Amino acid sequence: MTVTIRRTILHTQTTFEEGGKTVDEPTLLVAALAIIENPWFGQGWVENLRPEIRTHGPVVGKLLTDMILSVCGDRVEGYGKASLVGMGGELEHAQALTHTLFFGNQYREAVGAQTYLSFTNTRGASGTSLMIPLMDKDDGGRRSRYQTIHVQVPDAPADDEVIVALGASVGGHPHHRIGDRYQDLEEMGHDLDNPAGV
Repeated sequence: MTVTIRRTILHTQTTFEEGGKTVDEPTLLVAALAIIENPWFGQGWVENLRPEIRTHGPVVGKLLTDMILSVCGDRVEGYGKASLVGMGGELEHAQALTHTLFFGNQYREAVGAQTYLSFTNTRGASGTSLMIPLMDKDDGGRRSRYQTIHVQVPDAPADDEVIVALGASVGGHPHHRIGDRYQDLEEMGHDLDNPAGV
């Protein structure tokens, strides 16, 4: 099945000041979005989503990864992914297009990441907010790279569409001063080699 792409969007934002204080090294956030036709729209219940996952994941993953790298190059520090399916689709359709290594590994391998891609998946009408959570690409316990990119597209997703997105940061969130998970773990007497704290 061919991937049908209606539009791509490349969103960038740079923060120079936060909380009334200048950011010494401005933080760059980048979001790459693809508005695509939902490959399962109008088919009713589909038991096996794998064929479309296999055809769509590599194509959309590479497209969005290349868009991110066109801005960030080798400077990506934080990363994440998100998807938003239109009201005519299932939440599982949004999940299917992002929760596959055929999609995510395009990005992970390109930036040499060691952590999983943080994510959101939701369903909504055109103009619904899309939030892309970010975490450090190499260290899941490093909170300074925990950030969120918040975007919306006025005319998407249509009922038969899915917005698929990747996000990136260069620099941490401005004026980071809440510590890292390791500090909490140490104070709580937990294993520092287990940043999940489980």
